[in-house]
Order: sequence, then C-alpha cells, then structure tokens
Amino acid sequence: MASQELVWATAGLLAAYGAIILFFVIKGALRISNISDYAVGSIQFSPITVGLSLAASMTSAATFIINPGFIALYGLSGLIAFGVVMPIGIYASLIVLTKSFRKHGATVKALTMAQWIGKRYGSRSYALFFAFLSLLLITFIVLICVGMTKVLAKALNAEELYVLIGLVAFVFGYMMFGGANAMVYTNTIQAILMTVVAVILLGSGYEHFSEGVKGFLDKIAAIDPLLAQPVNPSSFLFRDYFEIIFCSLIVGVAVVCQPHIITKSLLLKEERDVNRYLATGIIVEMLFFSVVLAGLFARLRFPDLTSEGEAISMDGIIPAYVVTAFPVAVGLVVILGLISAGLSTLEGLIQSLSSTITSDIIEPLFGHLMGGEAQKGRFLMGTNKVVIILLAIVAIALSYQQLISPSLSVGIFAQNGVYAYFSAAFVPVLMGIFLKEVPRAAPISASITAIVVHFGLYYGRIGWYMQAEVRNPAVAVTFAILASLTVGASVYLALKGRKASGAQPDLAALKKKAP
Repeated sequence: MASQELVWATAGLLAAYGAIILFFVIKGALRISNISDYAVGSIQFSPITVGLSLAASMTSAATFIINPGFIALYGLSGLIAFGVVMPIGIYASLIVLTKSFRKHGATVKALTMAQWIGKRYGSRSYALFFAFLSLLLITFIVLICVGMTKVLAKALNAEELYVLIGLVAFVFGYMMFGGANAMVYTNTIQAILMTVVAVILLGSGYEHFSEGVKGFLDKIAAIDPLLAQPVNPSSFLFRDYFEIIFCSLIVGVAVVCQPHIITKSLLLKEERDVNRYLATGIIVEMLFFSVVLAGLFARLRFPDLTSEGEAISMDGIIPAYVVTAFPVAVGLVVILGLISAGLSTLEGLIQSLSSTITSDIIEPLFGHLMGGEAQKGRFLMGTNKVVIILLAIVAIALSYQQLISPSLSVGIFAQNGVYAYFSAAFVPVLMGIFLKEVPRAAPISASITAIVVHFGLYYGRIGWYMQAEVRNPAVAVTFAILASLTVGASVYLALKGRKASGAQPDLAALKKKAP
C-alpha cells in the first residue's frame, strides 16, 4: 500500500501532467480543419520527434507494466522472448517495411491502414473488411487501460473502478480534439519521461549484480530453478524454443503491421527524413524493451508473489514493485513514466481506430447521406467525436471485466485480438509493398485464412499447445501467418501462372497464321 505522502504527491503530479497535456492538445487542435488533419496531422514534424513518437507508441503499458509481470512469473525464458527475440523481429520489420509503405501511402493518399489496403488493391469491400477487423484493436486499448489503472490505483490507494472511469474519461476526452497533431507533441514528452523511467527501473536492480550475471541468476534460481532456465516447461507461454524463439520472432516481424505503428511514417513530409526517423525510433526502443528485466527485480523483491500478506496478481506485480521499492520522489517519476508508457500507445490507438471507424466504415456506408463536401467534412468530424465516446464506454466495460476476472493476465486477452488483426494484415502489406501486379484474390484469401486459422486453433483448442488452461495466442498467430503466407502465395502463383499460360496459345496461333 502506498504511503499517504505518495498518495498526495501522485495526485498533485497527475494534475500538473494533465494540464501540460491539455496545453498541447489545444495547440494541436487549433490546426485541425478536417478528418485528414486529425488522422495524419497538418504540422511538419522533425524526423527525430516522429521517431520518438514511434518508440513511445510501440512500447506501451504492455512493455513497461504487463510483460515484466510475465517475466516475474516465468523468469529468463520470458526475458529472452519479450526482451530479445521479439524486438529483433520488430527492428528488422520496421527497416524493411517502413520506406516502401510510406511511399505507397503517400502515393495513394491513405489516412488509415484500411484505406491503404483498399486503394492498393482497388477494392472498397476489402477496405471495409479491414476496417471492421480493426475493431479487434480494442483489446489492446483494454490492456493499456488495465495496466494504467493498476498503477494509479496502487499509487492513490483508490478503487480500481473509479480510477478506470476517470482515466478513460480524461484520455478519450482530450483525444476527441487533438488528433495526430497533439499526439506527436504528447508522445515526444512521454518518450522522454519513459527514457528516464527506463533508466531508473533498470538501475533499481544493480545491487543484484554485485556478484556478476551468474550471481544474479543464482539468486533467481534460489526462488525457483526454472526461473533461471532459458526454457520454462511449467509456464503457459515459454514451454520450448518453438514458443520462445520462433513464435516470438514471427510476432515481432508481423506486429509492425498495426495501423498506429506502420502509418506513423506518413507523418513525415520528406523522403530524406526516413533514415533519421528509423534510427531514432529503434535506438530508443532498444532501451524501452530492456525494461522487461525489471520483472526479475520485482520477483526478487516478492519471491512468493505476495505483498503485505496478500497475493499479487500478475498484472499488479510491477505496480506493487514501484510503490514499495522507491522513495517518494523517485516513485513519482516512475509512476509518471509508466502512465506515459500507457498514454503514448493509447493515444495512437484511439486516433487510428476512431479515424478508421469514421473514414472507413461510416463514410463509405453512409457518406451519400451527408450532403456536399464541406457539410460532409463537418459531419465526419462530429461523428468522430461520437465514435470516441462509444469507444470509451466499451473500453470501460471490457477493462473492468479484465480487472476482476482475467485469464492469468489482460495480456492474453489483448494478444488474442491484436495478433489476429496483424495476422490478417501481414500478407496484404507484404504483397502490396513488394509485388507490382497482385491478383486481388491472393491477399483476400490470405487474410481470411489468417483469421480462420488463428481463432480456429485458439477457440477450437486444436493441437498440443492449445490444451493448457491458458492458451498462448503467439502459437495460434504463428500458424495463422504461416497458413496465410502459404495460401496467399499459392493463389498468387496460380493466378499469375494462369494469366501467363493464357497468353501463350494466342501467340502460337498468330505465328501459325503469319505468312
């Protein structure tokens, strides 16, 4: 339980932080005149600023709050998966995909992932399909809301439900007005705070390394020998190298296909800025992803996973560590950084998801009822605000359910939804970037295959990995992506081959008729 001094200090700091955010929201909102400005911004930002925004968006409450809990529970195996292998996949994917995606995005004037796919393949129906698939990203919003609620409720000694409602009302409220302009400003501040907190959290366990890395691992092994092993057969997520290495790498490569990540490059106005943007984002992300090591520090502090005689839930391990391991002043900085980690991605998700619902679902279905272009523009801006209010209500309901009865962790709930989305997006993005003439049936069949295989394996409990009490979404999405790649490539080659062979008889006939 937090001290009274920490409670009052946290409340004061949150008020000041909220005032700063509102200042930048108002500054950004003054530059918004239409839904395009809301989605991708109207201000020219430096590549370093956008790179910081990328790092902040990619490393959210999952990285700073939820994933360290997995590592506290399961040890070194989780650290390898979440702190080493998955980030390697992310960096490689960012470098390979960003430049080409940005070029295509700028060419087709896409504001969202659904628009990019629809315009790339010349199909409004396919764009609408992806717009509805984007609703799966609500699960990630829930993860962030739960993570931040856990931290704030611990620091304020307050009921989680009231904290959740206040948090959602504030964040969703200011995102109704600020959009991409405000988000890049606030993400930059949040990335700086997250950098400070990453250093503090990593430094908090320095005394455990007084006898070197081996001495540190010996301390972990003294609690449970499996915690110091690269594989943890007793876990639900890190049972063998297939889950730890292969699945984590596949997830890392494909996770970049989330709209609030891959579309970030569209904020850059000049092609020459891309390299500095990527360098900034990846260097800062390397620091952020290393924060999951704090999960092991927390386990050393709570070896039996209890605090003050009460069991700590997995999602509550890092919040408990923060309010007990640091003096008030340092604790305040860490709390602020953890909130920043959540807000940075939450803002991006709200902005991208509301833009998708407004621009890619409501406008295509009901745009003909909205009048002329000027009237339609005003109507869509108003509609976007209503969409954000509805998203806030859904977020509160689902987050509260995860607070009171999670399946091990809200992380499992979020992974299941988010992984399903990017498994469907991966092949269309890949084909759209690297192949010139793609038969529409190839990416469509790949997307449908990914969704069917992912949810079929997970909910049908198909295969050995899906028999455990808690199922690993990374396994389901790995098979979904592999199946999607196989089907997409097969359809592509079959249709391209048929087109090529169909041309041959005509050429032969012409040669025969020639004198």
